[in-house]
Formats: sequence, C-alpha cells, structure tokens
Amino acid sequence: MRPRGIPGWLAVALAVALVVTGVWATSVSNSAFGAYNPGWEGTSELRVEASDGSGQSSVAPRMDAYDGVSPDGTVAVVLSPDEAYTEAEASRLRRFVRRGGTLVVAEDFGPHSNALLRRIGASTRVDGRLVRDERHYARSPNLTVATDVTESPMTDGVDRLTLNHGTVLEPNGAPVLVETSPFAYVDANGNASLDASESMQQYPVVTVEQLGDGHAVVVGDPSFFINAMLDAPDNRRFVRALFAAHTTVLLDYSHSDRLPPLVAARLALQRSALLQSLAGLLLLGFVLLVSARRTGTRAHRPSGPAPPPSRERLRRRVTNRSSDRDAERISSHVPGIITEETKRGDGNTDDRQGGDGD
Repeated sequence: MRPRGIPGWLAVALAVALVVTGVWATSVSNSAFGAYNPGWEGTSELRVEASDGSGQSSVAPRMDAYDGVSPDGTVAVVLSPDEAYTEAEASRLRRFVRRGGTLVVAEDFGPHSNALLRRIGASTRVDGRLVRDERHYARSPNLTVATDVTESPMTDGVDRLTLNHGTVLEPNGAPVLVETSPFAYVDANGNASLDASESMQQYPVVTVEQLGDGHAVVVGDPSFFINAMLDAPDNRRFVRALFAAHTTVLLDYSHSDRLPPLVAARLALQRSALLQSLAGLLLLGFVLLVSARRTGTRAHRPSGPAPPPSRERLRRRVTNRSSDRDAERISSHVPGIITEETKRGDGNTDDRQGGDGD
C-alpha cells in the first residue's frame, strides 16, 4: 500500500515554523554586550531604555552614525570595544564631545579603551584589575556595591551602584562621580583574598569630566549595562538618569561584531539609497514572476465540462465493487445511467444511447 503524503496544513505549518525560526535566528545575537541579545549577558534592555528614555535612539554599527546626530543633547555609549579606534575615528569622537556631546566609555579589562580616552583628551584611565568588597556586595564580593555617590543630574535618585567583576579608575584630576565603600580593595594578584600588599580604601568607579562643550563619562565595568545587572541596585536608575539628560542616545557598536545578520542588513538598507532601490527592484521582479506563473497556469488549465465517462469504464468501476452474482444485472443498467448523465450534462447527446435503457 502506498504511504500517504504529508497533509497540506502540516506542510504549511512546517514552512511557517521554518521561516519564523530563520527570522529569529538571524535577528538576535548571543554576543556579550550585544544590543540584540536577550540573554543575561546581552544589552537588549539597555536598547529598550534608550528608546523609552529619549526622543531618539539608534544602534550605530558604523562611525558615520555620528554624522547624523547633533552633538549637543546626544549621549553615545561605548562598551568595551573589540577593536582599537584609529586616529581618524578618535578625532571624530573628540570633535563630537567638544561640540557638546556626551561620550560614555565602559571598560574593565579590555586593551582599547585607555587609548581611546587618551586620544579624545580625557584624563581618566582604567586600572584593569578586579575590585572586591567583602562587606558591601551582591551575592559575592566580586559584585561590588559602590556606596558613595556624588549628587549630579546623571545620578538623580541613585544611592549606590552594583558592579559585576568591575575594576577601578585612575581619575588623574577628573571629577569622581561614584566611589566604592572604604572596605573595597584591588585584587592585584587575583587570589580572591585581601593580602598584606593590598589595602582597603575607597576607589573611583565612575568619573565625569568636561571636554570643550561636552563630557566624557568613564565607568569601570561594561557588564554594569547588561540585562542581568540592570535590575541590581541602583543601576537602572543611573541609566535612566543618564539618558534622560539627553534627547538622543547612540549605542556605538562600530568596533564590535555584535549585530545579528538580519539587523545588520536592515541598518545597511536604511543607510543606503542604492540598496533600497535594489531591494525595491528585486521585490518588483518577484511579484512579476509570481504573477506570470499564475497566469501561465490558468492558460494551460482545460476549459469546459469534463467529458462524460465511457460505458466500459463505468461498468468496470461498478462491477469491481459488486459481487459476481450481481455483476451481470448491474452491467445491464450501465447504458441507461450513461444516457441520463449525458443528457443532464449536454442536451445534444446522441439519442441512440437512450434505446439501451431497462
């Protein structure tokens, strides 16, 4: 017996599932600090806060995004870049800050942020060693709670900040916005304990300094902004206060590979009029192709009523489904059945078929 095929509704359901899965896989990211990563280490919630807390927000996969915003009233966020900014790129950021923009650089152990800070003219440097606090912490001393917060529009409603394996800063004269408690220490040798060569004291973890008409804000922990940490005390409040002081938020991913393919394609399409035209032409061609195929299918479809069944075919069909005893009797009625069916389908049927009735 021949196996039955997949039902049509199941085939459609499978096709829809495959399409949905493909779209989802190409529109989300699993990269740390990824703006489209909904996991614990992503920053999808930061992207939501950026869009909710300002008049305009965008994810910037390229440096030319700075050309489309006014520096005055714009805050740009850089999270532990994977690649170094060139001199020309750093000069663009320097102009952005000095013309009124706010640049937030969050770093812990990466090698590229200090060079960027130097090139834009900022004084703060990132220490790059783990800070621990065995008295003020969340879940473990590596999640240090910084308890000393200076009043500022950027810290409105903020009493403390929670770091996640963060580091400390060297202000070099820059104003300190947030410091640890006096019980924090830098774990210089990485043995997760306070040694004789390490001392407890307050350490800066957030600084802000004015450069021209703008500001440079340095945070000693990029994972401060990830999804798993935004609800830690009082991280979300700090983010909201930082964004609320500006009309535009720019999440700078120009030096990290953290955008999923579908999002990168959409952003590229938005930037390029040429790509938009090509996409329009491809869509038009697809519509025309589908329309032509449907027209061709209709053209080859047979017209008019189907030909009436032959006597022999009907006799075989009926007798095959009947017993041998009734076969001869049923076969004698077949000519009459053919005649009546044909008359109903076509009034011009040969009347000679009617003479074979019962």
